[in-house]
Amino acid sequence: MKKYDLTNGNISLQLIQLSLPLIMGNILQQLYNTIDALVIGRYAGQAEFAAIGIAGSVMNLFLFAIVGACTGISVIFSQQYGMKNMDAFRHEHFLALISGLMIAIFGSLIGISLLSHILRIIQTPSELFPHVKTYLVIILSGLPAAFLYNLYNSLLRSIGKTGAALLVLACSVCVNMFLDVLFIAKLGLGISGAAIATVLAQILSAVLCFVYLRMAFPELIFHRSDCHMDKYLFQKTLHYGMVTGLHQSSLYIGKLLVQGAVNTGGPELITAYTATTRIEGFANSFGDSGAAATSVMIGQSYGAGKKQRIEKIFFKSLLLLFLLGVLSSVIMYISAGAAAGFLIGAPNSAACEDAKMYLRIIAVFYPFCFTGNTFAGYFDGCGKVSIPFIGAASHISLRVILSWIYVFKFGLNAVAVATGIGWIFVNLFWGMIKFKKHVRRTTRSTFQFSKA
Repeated sequence: MKKYDLTNGNISLQLIQLSLPLIMGNILQQLYNTIDALVIGRYAGQAEFAAIGIAGSVMNLFLFAIVGACTGISVIFSQQYGMKNMDAFRHEHFLALISGLMIAIFGSLIGISLLSHILRIIQTPSELFPHVKTYLVIILSGLPAAFLYNLYNSLLRSIGKTGAALLVLACSVCVNMFLDVLFIAKLGLGISGAAIATVLAQILSAVLCFVYLRMAFPELIFHRSDCHMDKYLFQKTLHYGMVTGLHQSSLYIGKLLVQGAVNTGGPELITAYTATTRIEGFANSFGDSGAAATSVMIGQSYGAGKKQRIEKIFFKSLLLLFLLGVLSSVIMYISAGAAAGFLIGAPNSAACEDAKMYLRIIAVFYPFCFTGNTFAGYFDGCGKVSIPFIGAASHISLRVILSWIYVFKFGLNAVAVATGIGWIFVNLFWGMIKFKKHVRRTTRSTFQFSKA
């Protein structure tokens, strides 16, 4: 147990050790998404390739909600692990598993029953409709498997075993790619083969996580005595899961609305924005991983009641992520032209110029993107999950409004500036909440000391 205790030891080293596997996992996922699209495009045909793009928008809305909900549950796991309260940990394991599975099954049934209506609302072309629906019916049927994988991935992350979670993800990605080639290229199953491969890989991931947990940490597996209802813990689980699920969903919906603003600018602008989102996906992997590592460390220290260590973790994370943000900013600014030209394939095109300018403008704001992740990780780790949700929903709303107002006049540059303003706003919002409380505590302590 002590070997994986994050409530003691070198904070900077632990943040780096936790973050590295998470970063590699995010990059691995980005690479897989690219390879998956290439396999479908090459062996299934352009119609099914286009259908995957449309289906991904709907699929990600459900998956982001699941990932977000499991992030909230991982906060409870982290705090209980920090307390060394294994009875409460096992009880939470049971409640999260049962309640999450029920919600995932319900979401699966609702999603499938409303699927045709959803596809009509997003204006799915009639020639692509059957392909998109086939893919999504299979994917939505597999939502319980997606929940199980994300639950156990979050559980491993909450006890500091991000390396084990990375190995499971690597196995899943390899199996998924193998099954893609088998089902699509060899058996000719087309888009349905891609969906089946994804669901089977998620089932394998969930099984591998559970087997590892049972072998390495059997004390965290619930027993029959742990299988009972606790109203307070159940409500807490639902609250954390729902708020963090809404957090991730709101971010994704906001990005879809920004995409809608970009779509009004025509094919060149859409091509440029598509390229920049791929590049940003890699850059954001670092900040997102830092937020997850910060949340785990603060969650464990919060559970252990180590308030001074929580503050040290916050400021160490803020410094590390700020420096990483500056580094990412410099790299993105310098490589903007080359990166955009590589992805678009036409270095001298108007789309490439738009993408290059977008990347150079948004690079200036990237330190704020990364420091914002520290604030989000801090509040999540302390169990104040509503604060990151309110901040994220406000900042994405601001980005959407500014993008729609100015994209017609300034093109993609307006979207970059709107994004940067959103990051600055959310840093100020979270900073006011964090440091206002810090100043209040310091003033109170000073007053008490003077009075004494």
